[in-house]
Amino acid sequence: MIIAMDRTFLLIGAVLGFLGVALGAFGAHALKSRLSPEMLTVFETGVRYQMYHTLAVLIVAAAIGHIGNTRLLAFAGWSFLAGILLFSGSLYALALTSVGILGAVTPFGGLLFLIGWACLAVFAVAR
Repeated sequence: MIIAMDRTFLLIGAVLGFLGVALGAFGAHALKSRLSPEMLTVFETGVRYQMYHTLAVLIVAAAIGHIGNTRLLAFAGWSFLAGILLFSGSLYALALTSVGILGAVTPFGGLLFLIGWACLAVFAVAR
């Protein structure tokens, strides 16, 4: 089944939002007594950035639904998704395992966030 791109990003945003709330609650309740304050902060940073960029994915879904699918909008949406997976995912893994090398992945996720925002800006200016 082929789903229109706006619905694809709406679904992705809904799933990411659900997971962000669930992970935030998990961190606040189940991990509070198990992680050091520093690692809990790392986990919470992952949740916070996941939620920020979940909203960005939803903005992409709305823009595609309103304006139509364009390469820049789709690329922004996929960049935000990949950024969440790398940035937040690496922070979750770092907090839960304390394997410091996992933090080396985080900047790549941040770069993907920046690419997503830049695509939205270029789209807005070029429109």
